[in-house]
Amino acid sequence: MLSLYGVLDKAIQKGRLTITDAKGVVHEFGGKQPGPDAAIRFTSKKVEWKIFINPELNMPEAYMDGELVVDNGSIHDLVVLYYANKRHFDRSPSQIFWDGVLRKIRRFHQNNALSRARENAKAHYDIGEDIYKLFLDRDMQYSCAYFPDGSETLDQAQTLKKRHIAAKLMLKDGQRVLDIGCGWGGMALYLAHVADVEVVGVTLSERQLAVARRRAEILGVSDRVRFDLVDYREVEGKFNRIVSVGMLEHVGVPYLKPYFLTVRDRLTDDGVALIHSISTKSPPGFTGPFIRKYIFPGGYAPSLSETVASIEPTGLWLLDCEIWRCHYGYTLQHWRERFLANREAAVAAMDERFCRMWELYLSTSERVFLQGSSNVFQLQLGRERDAVPITRTYIEAEEARIAGRETGFLERVTASAHQALAE
Repeated sequence: MLSLYGVLDKAIQKGRLTITDAKGVVHEFGGKQPGPDAAIRFTSKKVEWKIFINPELNMPEAYMDGELVVDNGSIHDLVVLYYANKRHFDRSPSQIFWDGVLRKIRRFHQNNALSRARENAKAHYDIGEDIYKLFLDRDMQYSCAYFPDGSETLDQAQTLKKRHIAAKLMLKDGQRVLDIGCGWGGMALYLAHVADVEVVGVTLSERQLAVARRRAEILGVSDRVRFDLVDYREVEGKFNRIVSVGMLEHVGVPYLKPYFLTVRDRLTDDGVALIHSISTKSPPGFTGPFIRKYIFPGGYAPSLSETVASIEPTGLWLLDCEIWRCHYGYTLQHWRERFLANREAAVAAMDERFCRMWELYLSTSERVFLQGSSNVFQLQLGRERDAVPITRTYIEAEEARIAGRETGFLERVTASAHQALAE
């Protein structure tokens, strides 16, 4: 008879898992190959069947609800052990069944029509800034940072990310820039600091909008940096440059082509767009049930193949494609460690169940970039083939030039973030 323990016995090849069941009986799995160890306890008999039936959803829920308790170490140890053996878990009958179901209904889950897109954005980004302040960098960048040698601090790596993107945009004074999915305004304010450009940032989060607008006021750039509560499909006008960081994951496969048509229509003839998004080395898939239900409703990180297939009919040139493999894993490691260091404050701001959920979110996200198949791509697009130089050598030169204009930015922008978030 199939059971959770039968699945674990076959799946755990690396490392060791010790489980104490609800009756106090100890079960051990693995030990065949070196790897991570984890020890957990079930507080009820039914949790064994719940996890067996739908492991990717019911295991996180069991931890959130206190039915799965970590006896030694942390929940992160269990997540690391799971990803060390994930290819074996993926072969279990229940996982094969749910993967098939989710693949068939993924377009329903990704139905990000205008009204639904607004609700999905609110579900994640409008939970309150207090929780985000506990683990993000000082500029409140909620996207993958850039670690060229891996020794950078989180603040340094986020600045390097913004610098790298600005270099690819090849900003010139007097240009108009559109920031699709502007977050708390850090990227737009950075671009306006390193170049004399006009920036329009758009978001569907009312809380992010209020903070971004207040930061622009504090920095005295409201005449050049404007933030609007509007969907990307409703933006009007032409822009010399478009930047979109961490927004494509909220578009959904049915809307990928309309998204890139919008980018095309908003670009001037000599314009350049930089699209930065989570992706995967694997074929098109679906969002895991835990992340979809509790973290990013409507979210989906598109594969490179389905993204490029959506760009091709638009007539846009794919000027450059850069793949960031481990950078988001390093970013999430910083976020997870900072969140845990501030866990008491997180419980006070939210509650214990939320914090368990958030621990799982940060931990599983970190491991999928360091042990799984996720990565990040940066696509540079233009209406003309020669919108940027035909070799990449200009990027390093642009980065050096921009670095010279960053003086004092982090201190000023940090102060603006702290003041705006405190109001």
